Amino acid sequence: MFHLFDFLIYCFITAYTPGANNLLSMSNAIRLGFRRSIHFNLGILAGFAVVMSVCTAFSATLYSVLPKVKIVMQILGAAYMLYLAWKVWNSSSELSADGRKEASFLSGMILQFVNPKIYIYAITAMSLYILPVYHSTTALIGFTAILSIIGASGSFVWALFGAAFCKFFSKHMKLVNIIMALLLVYCAAALFL
Repeated sequence: MFHLFDFLIYCFITAYTPGANNLLSMSNAIRLGFRRSIHFNLGILAGFAVVMSVCTAFSATLYSVLPKVKIVMQILGAAYMLYLAWKVWNSSSELSADGRKEASFLSGMILQFVNPKIYIYAITAMSLYILPVYHSTTALIGFTAILSIIGASGSFVWALFGAAFCKFFSKHMKLVNIIMALLLVYCAAALFL
């Protein structure tokens, strides 16, 4: 049975918590304005789609070749979610802008290949939520697109509301962190239910 609610909680928390994509998108939008930072965000989306496709193929192959890997993936996925919950719980409210001068499509795309958060997001979502239920190529392509769009949407939102999110997180950081951390703990526990 596909657990849509748990899947969406995991995807949105992972996509919208601070990370390289979101912080750089916010920084670029603050420095250059949303319109001038859009090429960078489109690069993030393109790179995200490529990395997500590779991770989907890897996860599907591993899952079909080694069916007993499911419990290992569940444990590793739950451990990652608990680690992410701990990091969110303890994160500070200081969001720094970097000094980059360009917000190019290529720099956004290349960032995805060195961003470990995306690899973990992709493999965890595929192996724990999607592959246990869906096996067809069409379904996997559809979920790859959905995961790419959700994942990259965080950077667009952070860019669009860069200054506002920075102020909001600074003002209400502890409450936001507690809620996100508890939702991640719930997702980790729900993997075994």
